[in-house]
Parts: sequence; structure tokens; C-alpha cells
Amino acid sequence: MFTGIIEDLGVVESLEQEQTNLHLTIKSILASALKIDQSVSHNGVCLTVVDLTPSTYTVTAIKETLDKTNLNGLKIGDVVNLERGLKLGARLDGHMVQGHVDQVGECIGIETQDGSWVYSFEYDEALGNVTIEKGSVTVNGVSLTVVNSKNNGFSVAIIPYTHEHTNFHTFEVGTVVNLEFDVIGKYVTRLYAKTSIS
Repeated sequence: MFTGIIEDLGVVESLEQEQTNLHLTIKSILASALKIDQSVSHNGVCLTVVDLTPSTYTVTAIKETLDKTNLNGLKIGDVVNLERGLKLGARLDGHMVQGHVDQVGECIGIETQDGSWVYSFEYDEALGNVTIEKGSVTVNGVSLTVVNSKNNGFSVAIIPYTHEHTNFHTFEVGTVVNLEFDVIGKYVTRLYAKTSIS
């Protein structure tokens, strides 16, 4: 479980394909504090640490993860949003994030607004995911508040600190992002669908 508050921007040091798996080695200041088997969120994807050096660590993404997230598009030198798992009893500054990406979306607009930015995203509504105005959504692992909620898209407002300390500053129109929708909203949507059928 995570909070969507990014701790560091890791840099992809190497990508090693092994059959259908991809081993990602990340350079990060977090490496020295990690241990084998620890969970770390990478652009919102929960992956397990399998190897360590003083300045890097390695995680493995399986085919299903690569098929459903933007990790399959990473290149050496790319920056990824990193967050370690939530400690029980710690302050929850973002919202409850599972690290299970629901689907990818695409950045369709970036608007500068006197020191802040509004990013707009579009996604395939056929998968049944929804947002609500002022609800929570996770974009590349970042906990954000929805504005301008639509059936197949939404916008978020980004302050300068978030812009600098996450990989939002690398986004362009057309950038593919990982989306995790609010877990409570997903349960409500599923239950409502079952009630409507019966």
C-alpha cells in the first residue's frame, strides 16, 4: 500500500529482457535504505526489489505488468517516480494507493497558468473506470485531485513543487501514463453494476 507522495526520481540504469520478464535497474538515493523483497512503487506500479548495490536496485516486471502499464516503454536514462510502501501508523498525506495500475492513459493537453500547470488525460472508458470531481486519482504514482471529470478523461492541477519533484516535468502531449483509480470508487462502481443487473 502506498500514499501517492513521491519520495525520489529514480533513473533507469539498465533494462534486461529475460524471456517475457524485464529486469529494471534503477539508480536512486533510496537504494541504500532498501532491502531484498521490499515493495517499491515505480510510476505507480508495485514491484519487488530482487537485487541491490549501494546506489542502485533491481526489480522485475512480468509480461502482464508490461502489457498493462507504461513500463514497457522505458528507456535507459528515463526518470521514474518512486515511493516505498506505507508504514502502518504513518501520516497519510496523499490517499490510499494500491500500486495496481488499472489502465494507461494519454496526456492530451498541458496548459500553463501563472506558475502552475493543468494537465489533461484521456483513457479508454470501455474498461469501466471512473473519476469524480474533486475525487482522487493516481497518475504515474502521484496522488492528485481530479478537476474537469469526464466519462473518458480528466484534468489535474500541478503546483511547482510537484512539477519539479515528479516526472510530470517530462510529460508532453502524447505521453502515456499509468492510471490507478480510487479504490473506493472502483468497489462502488462494481457493486452498482451488480445491483443494476439484478
